[in-house]
Amino acid sequence: MPPKLNVHNFPRPPLLEKTPRHLQIKWNNQVIADTKDAYWVLETTHPPTYYLPPDSILLPLTRSSHKSFCEWKGAATYWNITNPGNGSQEVKNRIWSYEKPTKGFESIKDYLSFYAGPWDCYVDGEKVEPQPGDFYGGWVTSDIEGPIKGGPGTWG
Repeated sequence: MPPKLNVHNFPRPPLLEKTPRHLQIKWNNQVIADTKDAYWVLETTHPPTYYLPPDSILLPLTRSSHKSFCEWKGAATYWNITNPGNGSQEVKNRIWSYEKPTKGFESIKDYLSFYAGPWDCYVDGEKVEPQPGDFYGGWVTSDIEGPIKGGPGTWG
């Protein structure tokens, strides 16, 4: 079992580093992303946010018109994806990337991050829980501890 990671020990500004963890995303029991070549961002009070290389995504994505801005990483581009089990179901704005990340985050240029749903996300075979709320995209695993930002009353 990996050692516990307390989110209050994560740095601010956030830390970007390669992670050796095996990441998989499954939708309707079909693998749609699979990699051992990802980055994670660790930030105070947040569970890790994972960034997967574009070649690990096994379904086509279409660019969304939605945009957001992160004070640390810059302007985010959002992506849409079609459900492999139901071609009429398109999920919008649950995947994002940085085409021109800020200094210190250049390594995740064009890497993709997924909210933990409606698909199932796995870290080393463990199904993750989404970070509370619907704003942040962290993945919560059993090795994460400490109060996590995102739920009611924790925005700030």
